[in-house]
Amino acid sequence: MKKSVWSLAACMLLVFSVLLICSEPEKDKAVYRKKYDDPLLKQISEAQAKVDAEKDKVTQEIIKKHKDNKPAAKALRFDVSKIEKPGKVEQFRSFFHFPPIPQLATNTCWCFSQTSMYESEIYRIYGEKIKLSEMYTVYWEYVDKARGFVRERGNIHFGEGSEGNAVDRVWKQYGIVPADAFKGVVPEDALLNHDPLFNQVNEYLNWVKDNSLWDEDVVVDMVKAILNKHMGVPPQEFTYKGKSYTPTTFFKDVVRLNMDDYVQIQSTLALPFYVKGVFDVPDNWWFSTDYYNVPINDFMNIINESVSNGFTIAIGGDVSESGYNGWEKACVVPTFDIPGEYIDQNARELRIFNSTTEDDHGIHIVGYMKTGGHNWYLIKDSARSARQTKPEGYHFYRDDYVKLKMLTFSVHKDAVKGYLAKIVKITPDKKEIELPLDGPFSKK
Repeated sequence: MKKSVWSLAACMLLVFSVLLICSEPEKDKAVYRKKYDDPLLKQISEAQAKVDAEKDKVTQEIIKKHKDNKPAAKALRFDVSKIEKPGKVEQFRSFFHFPPIPQLATNTCWCFSQTSMYESEIYRIYGEKIKLSEMYTVYWEYVDKARGFVRERGNIHFGEGSEGNAVDRVWKQYGIVPADAFKGVVPEDALLNHDPLFNQVNEYLNWVKDNSLWDEDVVVDMVKAILNKHMGVPPQEFTYKGKSYTPTTFFKDVVRLNMDDYVQIQSTLALPFYVKGVFDVPDNWWFSTDYYNVPINDFMNIINESVSNGFTIAIGGDVSESGYNGWEKACVVPTFDIPGEYIDQNARELRIFNSTTEDDHGIHIVGYMKTGGHNWYLIKDSARSARQTKPEGYHFYRDDYVKLKMLTFSVHKDAVKGYLAKIVKITPDKKEIELPLDGPFSKK
């Protein structure tokens, strides 16, 4: 009897469970299906694309028509057929310099010209020919600019350009290496092109400024990472003539130049004469006050006396003139600009003031000669315009062009002893950014 009761209970429990399970609703399943493309919308889209293509075709045809009809670009130049000018580099009394090399797609003439002068100085003083790396200096100048940008909260000019005496500062700070130790390009067979490098650094620093992220170490490390990507990592140690050096020991033991022996000269009415002050241009981003200001006649006399005594000169100024003719190698001031007898301090200053004379380009005076009643200077030049015709890498500057259009130059102090004796010390209006920075010679 008990067994039957338990069997019945079990059967009822089983029936109840089945009924409970069957009463639970069935669950939906998620599946992927091809998206429906409305044929009418597709028809409308295709029709619109056709209309847009026709409009673009008409637009491109109009653009092409105007481009084809546009006159060829012209540059105003001068007729050189009636002036007596040098015809060959060999006509000049020249001094040792390495053959010109192009700066290509970099705005680093300041480094090419100043480095070239120091290579000539090494030979003049020690009789040794040592080809140095321009790009090593450029690398560390970018680092210094980035640090200066942070310290001044973005209130400096950040560009590819700089001034020649930046080379002095960088070598004191970071040393220097021979050309073979750091080519500054990746890969090794690449050509110099700093457009992507500069764009990336510039965009990053603008972002830093927009967001007030003024962590100096972080910013400098990021800029170094960008430089390393495009230029490679500067060597900490290398071998030269079988001996191991660091950049600083190479500078001290092999290059052996005293950067304090080199002076910067300018000629402007913006400062009193025979004082030392700032060269007030954007590329002097650290507001260097190392420039001795002299009258224009002294400016020219120093140049002439220097080259006559075997000194070469790194010089910079304006190269965007009708008298600047790369095809003829000649750079003069045509009379339709201003007759030579009217070129004086005032004519020079007017052009500085109205920005028709600007701080465009750095070059290296490596020789001189006289012809046609003028002094001519042999110019070693890293710019494209100097490679338009052979011999590549040279220009011939006439004295009137230098007098009117060149702004500053650098030369060994022994060439200007008599003039420096006239200089008085004044307090400059602008203060330099605090440098040196983080190199091995920095003040901790």
